[in-house]
Amino acid sequence: MADIVDTAVSAGNFKTLVAAVQAAGLVDTLKGPGPFTVFAPTDAAFAKLPAGTVDSLLANIPELTKILTYHVVPGKVMSSDVVNLDKATTVQGSDLTIDASSGVKVNAAMVVTPDIEADNGVIHVVDMVLLPPQG
Repeated sequence: MADIVDTAVSAGNFKTLVAAVQAAGLVDTLKGPGPFTVFAPTDAAFAKLPAGTVDSLLANIPELTKILTYHVVPGKVMSSDVVNLDKATTVQGSDLTIDASSGVKVNAAMVVTPDIEADNGVIHVVDMVLLPPQG
């Protein structure tokens, strides 16, 4: 089985996410032993951001890193576990709100494909980019 980064690359619909992870210097971390749970926005999710947002983030590595680590939860949390949670603390330090009352929502994002397993964790595909609380 491939690690989280290689799994995302081979899926083909995470080009923006992979480019952002590379720009932020997080490839080695996400190729590490983990385990990690990644709520991974697709290229289409990144495309929903206002024009220029991705480029400005790629030029602001500290902010980019904060946003990317907000998509990662320590441990391997499968969908069967996610549905029993109402929040999860991210690597970034803030909590994600989880609502499993009608499908699974993480903050305002829907999980569109759960449980893509990797050898160092799991990817849950989400339909929008998660933004950490400002503070």
